[in-house]
Amino acid sequence: MEDEKRSENYKAGQSAQEVGSTHVPLCYEVPHSQRPNLDSTFATEVPLVDLAALRLTATTVGPSGRSAAIRTLRQACLSFGIFQIVNHGIEQSVLDKAMNAADEFFKLPGNEKLKLMSNDVHKSVRYGTSLKDGVDKLQFWRVFLKHYANPLNDWLQSWPPNPPTYREDMGAYSSQVQKLALELAEGITESLGLSPKYMSEKIKDGMQVIVVNCYPPCPEPRLTLGLPSHSDYSCFTILHQSSPGLEIKVDAQDSHCSWQLVPYIDGALQVLIGDHFEVLSNGFYKSVVHRAILNSEKTRISIASLHSLGMDETVEPAYELVDGDHPKAYKGSSFKDFLDFLSVNSDAFAQGKVNFLDTLQLN
Repeated sequence: MEDEKRSENYKAGQSAQEVGSTHVPLCYEVPHSQRPNLDSTFATEVPLVDLAALRLTATTVGPSGRSAAIRTLRQACLSFGIFQIVNHGIEQSVLDKAMNAADEFFKLPGNEKLKLMSNDVHKSVRYGTSLKDGVDKLQFWRVFLKHYANPLNDWLQSWPPNPPTYREDMGAYSSQVQKLALELAEGITESLGLSPKYMSEKIKDGMQVIVVNCYPPCPEPRLTLGLPSHSDYSCFTILHQSSPGLEIKVDAQDSHCSWQLVPYIDGALQVLIGDHFEVLSNGFYKSVVHRAILNSEKTRISIASLHSLGMDETVEPAYELVDGDHPKAYKGSSFKDFLDFLSVNSDAFAQGKVNFLDTLQLN
């Protein structure tokens, strides 16, 4: 069996997870130190933020007031780099239709999806099974569709025409989650002690990247991952998932307990702080390190909406957060800088050997 596993060579569109392989080939096996301990996986206490409270006026008092919601946001960003949100304003029907559109896309015949396959990380629409199919030595048990989404009318016609409702249903979700992002940008910057409008206009005109991930059932989920350990290059990511599978890395003395599963709450969305908000905050807020684990029973789908400034617009530490006790800790970078970095470091990035954020740190 080991010889068979070692000799397997998958062509684009015929990867192990796509064809329903009955075992995990060696090219998918992550090092022992990175393998999930599914027996000890448990849910962590990720903060829950009620956005209804965030929408109250600044003068509202009491435990349900806006000031309390801002404090909850601050503590979540300081301690976890992630929080869950309810009363976010996106109707359940919109969430369900987006998830169904994603599911229907991944059920399309392989030759239909291959029309969108590309290894060019700069492309505005691309399908793949790895960062660079046929190039990266280490593979992961997922397939994905990635496309730009803001302004929606500029990109919608470049999205997949099939399934027939994909553009309409995913477009409705993308539009609503972009509005939600503006609200969150105001809350997060206010929690930093900055003006609520500090970044909202730039986010409004900035990049929104929709990444639709499909994690098919895996016959040996202890050997591999859906996505490796990483932090997102965005300011923040809003995640909609069909079932549990998102793990975050937390500080713990016992290394076996350092990865904890984010609990699944029906109808809630997850907000993950990204590298550019860590830079903006001058390190006060940390981008959350996370990964995707697998199961052997059912497909998991996630829809990640990554929000950042314009393609070439640089994010630097806010001058209000730099002083003698807190010198500037990061150099500036843009969305394009990350794509350029990823273009030449995809395999090392996938193996956890390089990290974009490390290249931005000063001293």
